[in-house]
Amino acid sequence: MSSTDPAPSLYAAREPIFPKRVSGNFRNLKWVIMAVTLGIYYITPWIRWDRGATLPDQAVLLDMANRRFYFFWIEIWPHEFYFVAGLLIMAGLGLFLFTSALGRVWCGYACPQTVWTDLFMLVERWIEGDRNARLRLHRQKKMDFRKFRLNMTKWIAWLLIAVATGGAWVFYFADAPTLFVDLFTLNAHPIAYTTVAFLTATTFFFGGFAREQICIYACPWPRIQAAMMDEDTLVVGYRPWRGEPRKHSEEVKAGAPQGDCIDCMACVNVCPVGIDIRDGQQLECITCALCIDACDEIMEKTGKPRGLIDYMALSDEPREREGQPPKNIWKHILRPRTIMYTSLWSIVGFALVFALFIRQDIEMTVAPVRNPTFVTLSDGSIRNTYDVRILNKSGTSSQYSIFVKGDPTLRVQLEGTPYGSVEVAADTQKLQRVYVISPSGSVPTTSDRTEFRFWVEDLSNGDRAYADSVFNGQARN
Repeated sequence: MSSTDPAPSLYAAREPIFPKRVSGNFRNLKWVIMAVTLGIYYITPWIRWDRGATLPDQAVLLDMANRRFYFFWIEIWPHEFYFVAGLLIMAGLGLFLFTSALGRVWCGYACPQTVWTDLFMLVERWIEGDRNARLRLHRQKKMDFRKFRLNMTKWIAWLLIAVATGGAWVFYFADAPTLFVDLFTLNAHPIAYTTVAFLTATTFFFGGFAREQICIYACPWPRIQAAMMDEDTLVVGYRPWRGEPRKHSEEVKAGAPQGDCIDCMACVNVCPVGIDIRDGQQLECITCALCIDACDEIMEKTGKPRGLIDYMALSDEPREREGQPPKNIWKHILRPRTIMYTSLWSIVGFALVFALFIRQDIEMTVAPVRNPTFVTLSDGSIRNTYDVRILNKSGTSSQYSIFVKGDPTLRVQLEGTPYGSVEVAADTQKLQRVYVISPSGSVPTTSDRTEFRFWVEDLSNGDRAYADSVFNGQARN
């Protein structure tokens, strides 16, 4: 190459993809999943749940201000974040399981990028027409009134969906009816408007313009999925031993018998990422199976058996080439890898459920005051000071008794009250200064540390919690 020649471009401009509408079992399944997932996302913040007078009446709420997570009857406190961590681990194992069994089935059916892109394409098809009409509009160089009107109508519809998406997200972090009114009366916090604006912009751009680019370039999962898959993973594939040679191939023109593929390009025209599945498994394929519906429809019209493009495993190829039936689908799904993922997923789930059912509505922590370690009173008794934090996770205010066990000579005195109990409001925590006193001559002179146990008891129902601590100091004889 001459030094005067321009450097070759390393960037290829995106060619927009206009998938053709298709009908079939997998397309219908995608419609159902889209309706269910979008319904859950938009409706969940509005579900009410009675939690009493002191707690928010929202079934699902991420209360960042008070550092709580509410999910119907479950309330997660900050120190119980292991529940959230466990759910994330289960989500990861579930993704590994489905990928190992069915490839990128998550990407093709339930990924938010896929769901919202499907919704945007549906709106685009309603406004501009099917694939051929959208192609003609895109290739039209002149911006006449019709093209301007169709584009503006489409963009406004996309923008409304994007605003609803961003608005629904912020409702998970505050009481939905109250925040809804505040947003429209301009009384909401600036963070709420910023979040809605950011999610509106990203949804509008990702679902309307980026689309398959997010799946191919931005998402890391296509590059990770290979580690989750093996020769028994069921993925969308093409059976070349049935389809080749194609109708318009050189072999057929030379007189060779034609395969089942008539080279109609239906599988390519319906693909949302614009690939040709007949070229083999590709990184871009999201396993949406729309090419299966398109090909099956053509096979029925041409009188050929369905399944030229289908879910299949690499290990079945030698058998099918010899005319033998593929292995049973359950032999592909139930194998050591998937069984391992299922077992791990079940163990984590069982551990979370077990931890949820054994946790109590009362918790306590004890922190000895170290400065000073102990105080000798005028009567010769020894006093240690402790900060006892009582956490009342129930929905009602309760009276809690504080006492110690382990050394019968130790007695408890609560700061600020002559009684041996304190009241803790519902769903709050209270920090109580507690003095533990050892009378003169009651502590053995051979040791300056005495182990004992703090107990807190709910006087209304008898629930208890405890924490171990030590008593420091020697009493004078």
